[in-house]
Amino acid sequence: MTGTVALVGAGPGDPDLITVRGLALLRGADVVVHDRLVDARLLAEARPGALLISAAKRRGARRLSQDQINRLLIAHAERGSAVVRLKGGDPFVFGRGGEEADALARAGIPFEIVPGVSSAIAAPAYAGIPVTHRGLASSFAVVTASESADRLEDSVQWDRLATAVDTIVVLMGVAPLDGVVRKLLAAGRPPTTPAAVVSCGTTVSQRVVRSRLDGIVSEARTAGIAAPAVIVIGDVVALGARLAWFAGGVPEDTGGVPEDAAVLT
Repeated sequence: MTGTVALVGAGPGDPDLITVRGLALLRGADVVVHDRLVDARLLAEARPGALLISAAKRRGARRLSQDQINRLLIAHAERGSAVVRLKGGDPFVFGRGGEEADALARAGIPFEIVPGVSSAIAAPAYAGIPVTHRGLASSFAVVTASESADRLEDSVQWDRLATAVDTIVVLMGVAPLDGVVRKLLAAGRPPTTPAAVVSCGTTVSQRVVRSRLDGIVSEARTAGIAAPAVIVIGDVVALGARLAWFAGGVPEDTGGVPEDAAVLT
């Protein structure tokens, strides 16, 4: 009898932020194929005897290719196992969940998608930054900058994005941050636009650096900010000085962004 595969979003970091459905499937799984950034406390929720397999995809040191992961999910399901593919954030937000679902569908494997809380929303929220705010930001976009800086134009139309939305959220953007900023400035985003980098969002290791857009690269480097991190660009960042609530979310540096910068009354 063929088993099933559940593509489960583990959430943004804090293990308490997984959904009720996701946790139930995790606890009942025979096999759990998990991403590197999934919290160990969440993996501990798997039932005794469950097989835990790390996909452990790292830049420059991949242990499993995407094709290998797809074949692994299919193989275990064909053996009758209840498989959970535990992915950081949401499976369908730059998580290649669509590719895995497509592979399962083509192989005739029953599957379900369990959405997760995306770091694109959660990390800013834990830094006191709403991605939308009445009278201040009515639109936002989420993009990835995982490619090298000299190839950014191949994945994101930065010239259009720069002035098309109020808030820009960039995932996987620490390494190419300089290229991202240069392209946004060149496309007309004001250099005074508030910007923030939230590292390890929603966890006890969370760090937040705020600055103007033209100063965020140097501020992030000075603070030693490292991945995983979420970059937020837009006037809503200024709200973080007043709305920061999480113990790890107090900005380390305001970088010249006043508390009430661009806040409309």
